[in-house]
Amino acid sequence: MRALVQRVTQARVEVAGETIGACGPGLMIMVCAMQGDTEAAAEALALKIHKLRIFRDAAGKMNLALKDTSGTALVVSQFTLAADTRSGNRPGFSTAAPPAEGERLYLHFAEALRAQGVQVETGRFGAEMAVHLVNDGPVTIWLDTTA
Repeated sequence: MRALVQRVTQARVEVAGETIGACGPGLMIMVCAMQGDTEAAAEALALKIHKLRIFRDAAGKMNLALKDTSGTALVVSQFTLAADTRSGNRPGFSTAAPPAEGERLYLHFAEALRAQGVQVETGRFGAEMAVHLVNDGPVTIWLDTTA
């Protein structure tokens, strides 16, 4: 699985002008299930993000994890993280999991993060969404379970 993790002061996602999920301060997590991904990969990614030390401690160093800050998370499915841009000018997405599998693993990831004690809100799989966020730092981290 792939994730783009952003430390945020606030974030929200809207569908048709209605806010369906929000968080902050905490993490905005865009997630993409790739072909061949498993529930174990979703769980490993959730655990990694839960322990990722990207929040400031009292000395201003990135030394705290989401688990240490009581931060919240907004998880949004983002199949375009699978973009293959090696050839031509139009990205290919053939490495993304098929939609039904992608949705299942996206929801499993969100539940695995909740199981770590994180308050999690989500976007709506397959919907046209407007994502609003205030990146804190800015801090943006790319994670890939196959790397």
